[in-house]
Amino acid sequence: MKKQLWLTTLLTFVAIATIYAQSESTDFMRSTGKIYVVVAVIVIVFLGIVAFLIRLDRKLTKLETQIKEHGKN
Repeated sequence: MKKQLWLTTLLTFVAIATIYAQSESTDFMRSTGKIYVVVAVIVIVFLGIVAFLIRLDRKLTKLETQIKEHGKN
């Protein structure tokens, strides 16, 4: 279920990015080479958020197992 959600989110993100990339303002950005900077910043921020969420999920899973083990004793 998690993989399907991630895949759907990724495909939605790509579709939205493609739609917005069709606007006329990107021609100016592309001609000056700044569009690549914008895309790089967006990708870095997105990857940072994903890394944070994965780390947070692992920590919560670890805490949940500790709580379950403590409750059994």
